Amino acid sequence: MTSSSKTLEPQSPLPKVAAPPGSKYGRILLKLSGEALQGDKGYGIDPAILDVVADEVTAVHALGVQTAIVIGGGNIFRGLKASVDAGMDRATADYMGMLATVMNSIALQDALERKGIHTRVQSAITMQELAEPYIRRRAIRHLEKGRVVIFGAGTGNPFFTTDTAASLRGMEIGAEVIMKATGVNGVYDKDPKIHADAKMFDNLSFIDALKMGLKVMDATALSLCMDNKMPILVFNMHERGNVLRAVSGEKVGTVVNG
Repeated sequence: MTSSSKTLEPQSPLPKVAAPPGSKYGRILLKLSGEALQGDKGYGIDPAILDVVADEVTAVHALGVQTAIVIGGGNIFRGLKASVDAGMDRATADYMGMLATVMNSIALQDALERKGIHTRVQSAITMQELAEPYIRRRAIRHLEKGRVVIFGAGTGNPFFTTDTAASLRGMEIGAEVIMKATGVNGVYDKDPKIHADAKMFDNLSFIDALKMGLKVMDATALSLCMDNKMPILVFNMHERGNVLRAVSGEKVGTVVNG
């Protein structure tokens, strides 16, 4: 090695955002499923449910917590299902699913802005008339300015789920936790909607979640969180106030960590 050679050192992580009074976290990433927006309709977006979700996010934003959101698109189109059931090319089907997530993102943006919350939608697929392109530094700057940032179009790549997108974006923006909102109270040893004796975990390790095949997130997303020591909180979105309780540090749902 010559004297002019430089030693490459890993970049330091983003500085931790100070938690505002009344909150456990300074910056979070909230993962919503597309199905959460459809309510009892079975398809599409239920305006009443959308308004409830916007209220939950507004309450967290009012605390001063920097909030980013990733939304799925299963209420409109699910790529994997179309590939399996209809024989559609998987990459094509996944791109269609990404477009569905952008539709949901814009709908949530509208609901939040009607409540006076400044938002930005960033898309991993360029569509400049509808959303900003995803730029990590710009996303962080929006958060620092108190805007809610909604990430659409997943990772921009087929074969990856929005769970993986949530994990990836959470790492990139320096979120302290990924909050996965679901239709049940937490992570169970078996499906509580089928088995009355299903038991919920209060805490769970990444390794155990992977070994037991529990549906916390897909294996890629779980592995990414495990490698980067990103905790996941799984909780019930349908209980009003749960997002605020989770952010405030109250005991809600299941914590998955190292």
